[in-house]
Amino acid sequence: MIKHIPVLKKEVVELLKVGKNKNYVDCTFCQGGHSLEILRRNFPEGKVLAFEIDRELYLEAKKKFKTKRLILVNENFVELERVVKKLNFFPVHGILIDLGISSWHIEKSKRGFSFKRDEILDMRYDTKREITAKDVLNKFSKEKLKEIFEEFGEIKRSKKLAEFLVKRRPFERTFDLLFALNRFYLKEKNLVRKVFLALRIFVNEELENLKKVLPQAIRILEKEGRLAVISYHSLEDRIVKNFFKKEKEKIKIITKKPIVPSKEEIKINPRSRSAKLRVCEKI
Repeated sequence: MIKHIPVLKKEVVELLKVGKNKNYVDCTFCQGGHSLEILRRNFPEGKVLAFEIDRELYLEAKKKFKTKRLILVNENFVELERVVKKLNFFPVHGILIDLGISSWHIEKSKRGFSFKRDEILDMRYDTKREITAKDVLNKFSKEKLKEIFEEFGEIKRSKKLAEFLVKRRPFERTFDLLFALNRFYLKEKNLVRKVFLALRIFVNEELENLKKVLPQAIRILEKEGRLAVISYHSLEDRIVKNFFKKEKEKIKIITKKPIVPSKEEIKINPRSRSAKLRVCEKI
């Protein structure tokens, strides 16, 4: 299993007030960095309920981590409330949602998450989902592609880009798409990164799932329980920030401004550079 460095680990456990014999939910287990740190601090009887949507990662984790205090489920975190009730995982003292893509997905999954690797254009975390990135690029209308690039990539020339890509179908692999984008005649800063991000968000319904899980988290938390969310781009952070403001009668905002990684952490883990941590407490 490739090494994954958990982002803002120290800040997360401190702001979640992780303590002995308390229970926590990790909505995005990945390779367990945050969960294992929580388990080190909530012993001897505290537990972690961890969600892992990717079947491959889930099965690897089940083999590797044997402690009874870690309850792993192969579920989308959008099912948070249902799973917590089904397993009677109460009381819940803290919830973490780390929205970042794992190193494993980029480097080992072979599903086309990175434009630096020549792989099939898949981009699904849950391979049971029907629509892949290849389907989106090859089958969707130019109007729908424009909408996806505009909404999820915040690309200014979305209409021109959609028209350009439709003319260059079909796309099978990441390098096919990269080759086309490098020849897009209207230059835009970070265009390749924005296109890959937009496709990934759309394929996995990432923003919709985030909107759905936030109210569930507040409902299942104990009084004075905390919710911590790590986002990695403005679309995610905006949703979290606006949700916290909207729910001000139910929560106290702990982080008036988002917590960001230190220069030292970014040096060790460059992928953490865009992370923003926001935390609230149920009242």
